[in-house]
Order: sequence, then C-alpha cells, then structure tokens
Amino acid sequence: MPPELSKAPVVVFACGNPSRGDDALGPMLLDRLQGWLDAQGLAGSFELIGDFQLQIEHALDVAGRGLALFIDAGHGTPAPLVFREAFAMERAGHSTHALPPESVLAVLPRISGEVPPAAFVLCVRGEEFELGEGLSEAAKIHAEKAFDLLRQLCLDATVDVWRSEASRRTQ
Repeated sequence: MPPELSKAPVVVFACGNPSRGDDALGPMLLDRLQGWLDAQGLAGSFELIGDFQLQIEHALDVAGRGLALFIDAGHGTPAPLVFREAFAMERAGHSTHALPPESVLAVLPRISGEVPPAAFVLCVRGEEFELGEGLSEAAKIHAEKAFDLLRQLCLDATVDVWRSEASRRTQ
C-alpha cells in the first residue's frame, strides 16, 4: 500500500455559483488566490477547494489540517466583508445538501474522532444574485478588499495571526 501523501497545512474552501451574479465571489476569489499562491511559491502550503455549497463530505477535506478557511458571498453581510473564527457546532438544516462551516467542522469528530482545525469564515458582501448576471460593481470593490485580506492571511498563515485579525475586525 503506498504511503499517504501529506496534506497541505491550510485548506481553503470557496462556495458559490458562478452563474448567479455576486454568488460568484467565492469561486472568483479562489481562482485569483490560486494564481497568486503559485506566483509567490506558496501553493504547496494550501489546498484550494471550490464547490457550489458545503457538503458533509467536506469534513474529510478538513481532516489533518492546521487551518481551514471558508469563503462565500453573503447577502446582507456588512460591507465590504466579515472575517470571523468558526467553531464546530451542530446546526439544524432543512436539507443534507448544504451546510454552514460550523456543521462541516462538527462532522469531523463524528467520523474520525479528530478535533477540527482552527477555522475561519471570510464572507464577502454581495448585492445581486440573479441567474445569468455578472458581478455587481459593489461586489467587485468588496472582492478587492477581500483579496487584500487573503494575501495578508496567506503570507502569515498561523492561528494566532488569523485570530488576531478576526478579533480586530469584530471590535
């Protein structure tokens, strides 16, 4: 049996539907981040995962990591963005097809006994979520601020730095 490949210490999830206006913020930021990480020589420390929504199976992608980041667009999110720590928590949902980050984190100990890594949410304010629309002008501005934060976080991807940044933004 071949040895298991080691996982990147940081996993970044981005959720959203590129065909629904500002819901494309997550996938667009993920694509940009991949290019930047490659150019900086940092790509080996990060695994980037894009999907329309979070699923139970994403708990397996969180396993064995030091940090997890969940990026999504938010309707009604304070502009330009919210960056906060997320903690494992069971949340009742109306289906098993979409989960908040907290629920994904809560699944990990149930399936593996592993404690979830420190996790954070970057929610970027979106304005227009209509099918077939592109990014709104406001979302483009918010995306620039989010990308600035992503670069900063990736340059110093440690729990203490990310907690400090999240704390600073909630004061």
